[in-house]
Amino acid sequence: MTTVPAPTAPATSVPTQSTYQNRVAEYWNAEENPVNLELGKLDDLYHHHYGIGAADRSVLDDPDPVGRRERITAELHRLEHAQAELLASHLGPLTPSDRVFDAGCGRGGGSVTAHLRHGCHADGVTISAKQCAFANEQARIRGIDDKVRYHHRNMLDTGFETGAYAASWNNESTMYVELDLLFAEHSRLLRRGGRYVTITGCYNNTYGQASREVSLINAHYICDIHPRSEYFKAMARNRLVPVHVEDLTAATIPYWELRKEADHLVTGIEDAFLDAYRNGSFQYLLIVADRV
Repeated sequence: MTTVPAPTAPATSVPTQSTYQNRVAEYWNAEENPVNLELGKLDDLYHHHYGIGAADRSVLDDPDPVGRRERITAELHRLEHAQAELLASHLGPLTPSDRVFDAGCGRGGGSVTAHLRHGCHADGVTISAKQCAFANEQARIRGIDDKVRYHHRNMLDTGFETGAYAASWNNESTMYVELDLLFAEHSRLLRRGGRYVTITGCYNNTYGQASREVSLINAHYICDIHPRSEYFKAMARNRLVPVHVEDLTAATIPYWELRKEADHLVTGIEDAFLDAYRNGSFQYLLIVADRV
């Protein structure tokens, strides 16, 4: 396999963005949510997504308020890291010479997870200058900044080299962009046979239009959740062929049930997620696709 060059230096220029994208950038530049920061402080892996798997609800029984809080935080972080590991496990048989692309990288936990699992180079992209600086500092502290780098760029127009990536992904970030534009950029960046993975919330359009609960989630995160069917249509239009689809809805409900009990971490959106998952109007999907 041909060795590819190391990631380019992190970009510092302001990416070209729409008015809406500027609002999204402002939101994430201002965000200091404990459900992201307190969990990440446990091991310096800062994720911006939800968790999967059976939750250890015995953490709720700790009689010591401080101990209860710490145990709940650790359990939620374990569940969210399990989600990151699941995504990374589907990126394919990567080598240390391969490059991967993290679209909408947040504070960088996903890129670090992929690097630690596969040894690969990683380029993360975020439209939040604050997140980008934070993630690059974390990579520097870990001593992996020669292989894991974050860039203040628009994931729809990265400027990265065509065909340079063996794998790419979005982890709960597709709802901020138009899917055709997003998948066109992934298709451009991936080499032929490269692997694309997304874990995303989508509304179930066999249910009808977006439900009230989905609308509440959109308003909370200033996003626009897409219908399930549009993912597959947009992938087909952009040379991405699904090879594995998994419904993670049941697997994520325990995370949300536990998070609802975490007084120090609740954001007020927990009931909307739980109601939408339970009434079938919202789904949590893993989609794995090959670039043809």
